[in-house]
Amino acid sequence: MRSLNTLHQEFEVPAELQHMIKCFWYDKSDFGETESSFEIMPDGYAEIVFHFGNSCSISIHGDFQPLPSPFIMGLLNQPAVLKTNGYLEIIGIRCFPWTVFDLLGLPSEKNAASIVKHPIAQLQSTLNECVRGNKIDNAITLIQHYFLNSQLQIPLDNTLFKAGFAMRDANGNMPVNKVAAAAHATVRTLERKFKQSSAHTVKDVSALMRFEQVRNQLWIDPNSNISALAQDLGYTDQSHLSREFKRYSGTTPAAFARKTKKEQQAINSDFVAFVQS
Repeated sequence: MRSLNTLHQEFEVPAELQHMIKCFWYDKSDFGETESSFEIMPDGYAEIVFHFGNSCSISIHGDFQPLPSPFIMGLLNQPAVLKTNGYLEIIGIRCFPWTVFDLLGLPSEKNAASIVKHPIAQLQSTLNECVRGNKIDNAITLIQHYFLNSQLQIPLDNTLFKAGFAMRDANGNMPVNKVAAAAHATVRTLERKFKQSSAHTVKDVSALMRFEQVRNQLWIDPNSNISALAQDLGYTDQSHLSREFKRYSGTTPAAFARKTKKEQQAINSDFVAFVQS
């Protein structure tokens, strides 16, 4: 995300929720008076997103459609393009893709953005008051309490839990049969449960996890050796990494690194850049 000024904060998750939620985060951006578009890059997480301030819209088949608050940003297989102007403030709940829909008791969808028809939407007005009063800690506490109070009603699927964290520990570099073994399940059972919970296959999620590692490393160090990255992350070779990277980002890793290097050189002291981790 690029804007004139950006503030980004991340907040730890209570131990009782760490098997479902990676972190809570807050972002405040000033895009100026002119309407601007920005990209959200794919990664290995799904998000529940509340937004405040000016309206925000997402490009669907080339047409921009308004985004309600909250909405779910699901797993992406290509960058999502959003548009807004002025101040945009966001509170996000970064979830593991195999937990986000179960967390809300909703059927899984493969859409880039899904409308949240759920009681959690009732938090919007109270969160808006907190954001307007610059009481971000209070807003995060409110969301934490909401999930802490509801988590006892959410059934925990140990198969998905074990499989998901085995995949994360391996940075997505684990064959499906070994993921199933780590979860003490058959491949067929694991794939069925993954499809039901995230609308994606184990292979889909693993590939996004690996892409995320490459993307983050190139952002941190645009001069990284791409061939070495391919070897470290279990790609067949550099060309395999390049094909997968272009599949999810629309550009090659070398081009992404060059663009990132230029953007980092242009960043002024008021801008804080971030990648999801």
